[in-house]
Amino acid sequence: MGHLSQANFIPLNIAVLTLSDTRDWDTDKSGQYLADNLQEAGHKLADRRIVKDDKYTIRAVLSEWIASDEVQVIITTGGTGFTDRDSTPEAVAPLFDKSIEGFGELFRHITYQELGTSTVQSRAIGGMANKTAIFCLPGSTGACRTGWTKIIKEQLDATHRPCNFVTHLKAVKVEA
Repeated sequence: MGHLSQANFIPLNIAVLTLSDTRDWDTDKSGQYLADNLQEAGHKLADRRIVKDDKYTIRAVLSEWIASDEVQVIITTGGTGFTDRDSTPEAVAPLFDKSIEGFGELFRHITYQELGTSTVQSRAIGGMANKTAIFCLPGSTGACRTGWTKIIKEQLDATHRPCNFVTHLKAVKVEA
């Protein structure tokens, strides 16, 4: 059955996209946190980029990764708030074949414990596109830590029971 866990850990190819008008490689602590922690968990950093919070630029990068045979998971950080420049949900949601409603709901439930009612301003979302899992997190390092450690890390672990996303992801060609 597709929802059952595997007996062994399977390293995944994960891309990280930081969406910001102000961050660069020296100041992108959230993207760096995600890159470091996914590798520490045994996964491969397939790509990492920083782009301006512009929905067409975001869609272009995500579409490239979704179409790639090498990227199985995408994690974005930034652009999920309510400022005029925050456009991540509007940019990403049209690319989904299926939404993962429970991701945003669970993220807000968990962050309610940390932030109280301010969590209602988080527009974190998740979905699947071309057998690629996409998780969109807020831009703060704390939010990325919460999303990674309390939800995403387990769901990208083939040994996590009773189910995880690994069996739903595209297979990556193994080089001989």
